[in-house]
This record gives sequence, C-alpha cells and structure tokens, in this order.
Amino acid sequence: MTTSATTTQRWKCTCAYDGTGFAGWQSQVRSDAVQDVIEARLKQIFHRPVRIHGSGRTDAGVHALGQVFHFDAEWRHGEAKLLAAFRVGLPPAIQVRSVRPAPAKFHARFQATGKRYEYRIQLGDADPFTRPYCWSVFRPLDLGAMQAAAALLRGRHDFRAFTALNGQGESPEDTVRDLRRLELVRRGRRVRITFEADGFLYKMVRSLVGLLVSVGEGKITVADVRAILASQERTARVLTAPPHGLFLVKVFYS
Repeated sequence: MTTSATTTQRWKCTCAYDGTGFAGWQSQVRSDAVQDVIEARLKQIFHRPVRIHGSGRTDAGVHALGQVFHFDAEWRHGEAKLLAAFRVGLPPAIQVRSVRPAPAKFHARFQATGKRYEYRIQLGDADPFTRPYCWSVFRPLDLGAMQAAAALLRGRHDFRAFTALNGQGESPEDTVRDLRRLELVRRGRRVRITFEADGFLYKMVRSLVGLLVSVGEGKITVADVRAILASQERTARVLTAPPHGLFLVKVFYS
C-alpha cells in the first residue's frame, strides 16, 4: 500500500521487547521506557515528534511478545519500508514485528477486547540464559493443588484482592474481570501459566502467580484461595511474583 504524501494514515504496529533494561512500557520522565525509545526512532524517521498509543502498560522488567500500539503519520513508501526503517534504528531489545495501515478510528487501547499473558517458572535454579526470563522456585510445587486453585479463579469474579494501587496511588473502581483462561502446563522443570481475560488489573497477573505458587508450596490452601477471592480485600498473604517471568503474549481485537 502507498499512501499520499499529504494524507495522514493511522498505523497499527505489533512489537516485542525484552523488558529487562526498561522502566516499563509507558513513557517516563527520568528513565527510559519502551514507548520513549520507539517515539525517539519515529522522530528520526519523520523528522518531527510522533506520539504512540499502546494497548496498555507493562511494568518495569516485564517482557512482551505482542504489544500493540498505533500512531498517525504521513508515509508514502508503504508498510514494508516503514517496518525496515524501524529495524535499522531500534536497539536489539525492541523489535517491531508488524506494521499495518488501520482505520482512522482504530485505537490500540480502547478497542482491545482481551489480552493473553504467560508467566514462566523454573523449578530449581535456571541457567544463566533462562534466569532473566523466569522465576526460579526452589521449593517443590504441588501442581495438583495449583490446578485446583486455578479452577476457582477462572471465570468472572471481582479480583479486587489481587490488584494493587497504581502509580498515582489509586485503585480502580471496577475490579470485575472475566478470566476466561487460566492454565498451568509443566514440561520437565519448567511451568508455564497462561492467563487470558477481557482485561487485567494493575499487577493482577503477578499477584495470581504469587498466590498459586504459595498454594503449590503448601503455604495457602485451596479453601484460603476461595476466602481471599470472596473477601475482595488485599492481604499480605498474596505475594507479587517477580516481573521478569511475565510476558504479554497477545492483544485481542474484535
């Protein structure tokens, strides 16, 4: 596709990034965020500031395989050349995987209908090449108990007990989410937990992972999980898993 030099086009992009060295996705005043780096590259490409809008935030240290963002710009060379321009100017930790023209009304955040996250756990000490991308858990885990707890958490619930205050010290008014998928799969010493929902609260996935690991270690019972969920109150018994095991895998649109 070739756009007119005088016509502004909305572009939908999907990117992946290693969140290890970044202060999360959202633009920061005093430290680099993924958004800042991509916007700096766009400024080089278009010779003017270009604001991008992501599907949502990821915290410092969290990774992404399928973060979506959009921006508006005039570009008459086609999406293949725009993608190539990204590839030559971004650091190795960030990859723009696709660039597509989008309708003018498309919005990466407000039109998202759901997201999928994965959390990776290593049973025992991970090797140096795996350690930055998983949580090494040294105590044995009862996967059966974790599966039973996951069954309680699946579905539409008020997840207020599994969120935290955001960066502005605020908690959301609506804390009901439809957790339509929560699966645990073990392969050897690796455990992968997949979450899919219509939306996620601040630190909700990491809180649920912390809870499931506590269940697996025998520190919390399945009955405790039911009680914590029903209480709608955050408790110190719900631990927040480390960020580096978490990946934003996919953003869904209708």
